[in-house]
Amino acid sequence: MLTNHDISPAPASTDPLSVNGIVIDAAVIETESALHAHEPDPDHAARRTLVVRELLAQRAVATGLVANGAGLDDETIDRLLEVECRTPVPSAEESQRYYAANMQKFRSPDLAFARHILFALTEKAAMTRVRARAEEAHRELTQHHDRFDALARRLSNCPSGQVGGNLGQLTRGESVPEFEAAIFGSQHIGLLPGLVNTRYGFHIVSVERRIAGESLPFEVVQATIERYLSEHVRHKSTQQYLNLLASRAELRGIALDLRPGLLLQ
Repeated sequence: MLTNHDISPAPASTDPLSVNGIVIDAAVIETESALHAHEPDPDHAARRTLVVRELLAQRAVATGLVANGAGLDDETIDRLLEVECRTPVPSAEESQRYYAANMQKFRSPDLAFARHILFALTEKAAMTRVRARAEEAHRELTQHHDRFDALARRLSNCPSGQVGGNLGQLTRGESVPEFEAAIFGSQHIGLLPGLVNTRYGFHIVSVERRIAGESLPFEVVQATIERYLSEHVRHKSTQQYLNLLASRAELRGIALDLRPGLLLQ
C-alpha cells in the first residue's frame, strides 16, 4: 500500500484540487483529512495522498491496466509498479558485501539464565516498606546466596517463586526494558549488586549463566539479505517513478517539493 509521508509539506490550500484537469471534490478531501488527524497538516496530507492516488489511477488507464473510470485498488497499484518499476534481483556479490559490512546485525541472540525475587508494589503496601523488605532480603543473599531458592519460594510475588525464582532462558525483548537493561547491560554473573526497579516492583536478580550470541554464517542469512536489498531497491525505484509522474503532471491546489531523492512513497 502506497503512502506519501516524505513529500515535504506546504501550506494548506483552499484552491480546488486537480490533477491533469481532473478535479478532486472538496468533500473527498475532507473525508481523507480525517484519516490524517495525527499529522501536522491534515489537509495537506489528505491532498497529497489523493494526488498520488489520482496520478497512479491515470497512469493505470494510460497503460491499459484498467478502463477509464474503473477505479484503483491495491492489486492494480502493485501490477502497475511491477510493469513500470522493475526491481533487479541483488547479486550474490552484493549480498555478500552487505553481510560483510553489517555482520553485527547477523548474530544469534545473547542468552541469560536468571532467577529473581519480586517484591510487588500494591495499593496496600507503601513503597518504602516494600523496598526495605527487598533490601533486607538482598543483604541476606549477599552473605548466603544458597538461600535464594528458599527466599524466592517464601517471599516472591511472582509465580516463578514456586520454582525458586527461576525465569529460565531469557533473550532481549522478552522482558520490560528496565529488567532487560539490568540483565543484559553488563556481563555480571551471580547476584546483581542492587535491586532492579521496574513497573512491577523491586526485584532481586541473580544471573546464573550467560551464553554469548555468535555470528551467523552468510548462507543462513543470505535469503533475508536478498529480501531486504530487493525491498530497498524497490523503494527507491518507486520513489523515483512517482516523483517523475508528479513532475510531469499539471497539479492545482497543492504544492509539492520534488527535490531529487525526496521520497514519494
